[in-house]
Amino acid sequence: MADPDFAVRVAAFQFLESARAANGEVLPRTLLEAGFDLQGDRVPLVGPQGIFKPRVCRLPLSITTVAGGPYLDTFSADGLILYKYRGMDRLHRDNEGMRDAMRRRAPLAYFHGHVKGRYHAIWPVFIVGDSPESLTFTVAADDVAARPVRESEVAYEDPAIRRAYVTATVSRRLHQAAFRERVLDAYRESCALCRLRHRELLDASHIAPDTDPLGEPVVSNGLALCKLHHAAFDRYILTVDPDYRIRVRRDILEEIDGPMLKHGIQELDGQPIRTPSRAIHKPARNLLALRLERFLAS
Repeated sequence: MADPDFAVRVAAFQFLESARAANGEVLPRTLLEAGFDLQGDRVPLVGPQGIFKPRVCRLPLSITTVAGGPYLDTFSADGLILYKYRGMDRLHRDNEGMRDAMRRRAPLAYFHGHVKGRYHAIWPVFIVGDSPESLTFTVAADDVAARPVRESEVAYEDPAIRRAYVTATVSRRLHQAAFRERVLDAYRESCALCRLRHRELLDASHIAPDTDPLGEPVVSNGLALCKLHHAAFDRYILTVDPDYRIRVRRDILEEIDGPMLKHGIQELDGQPIRTPSRAIHKPARNLLALRLERFLAS
């Protein structure tokens, strides 16, 4: 069966591509609510409910998971998204709309809330399963941006294989983005070292690397750092000690290399960092101590 909303979906995905180029994968809700103009009609991409069908569409255009919301959407053992029904009524019109989208193989956009007002945008996604017993739909991603370009696409000729692989990759991206959003939110969107407040120039740096057994993706294992200080932190040019003071490597302090080095790194030595207001979010002192040992050894 043909998708009656094909033109709307194409326009929506083009809008999201432009938004991702300008803002990254995590988009503000205000942008999604405002949507785009299509032949004189405003087409928002999200609404009050998680399963959203704008006025110009016959089928749902997007599904949304809200951070801290009432629906506990999860991932299955094979990495596919398990998306909860609207309410308990299996025959609710929103749930019926999802089944129709599944029958017609209509692509949707998926917005995953990491923190209040900010959503990771994944598209296209497809409804590939319906479980009335658990009140969930199974959702698979087919986002080309989620997988590397390969010389041979033979392994992905089967849509089911491709979507299972891509959705598992999307799951990892969502967790990585969630860590960044939570850390930047805790640090009030500013670099802990230099106070720079431009979000697009900020990263969430792991104190204990994510490859380390202690490197859990929790805020207390993170620091909000600008691009410069993130690179310097990762390369042990500087670190933060358990007393939350910046330590710059001795040979760097003795180097003469212009105003950027002097003002951007050398003058930070001994200065306190800015920490989150909530105690649970402050950098873990034991992880900073381990980091300091590696810094001194370097």
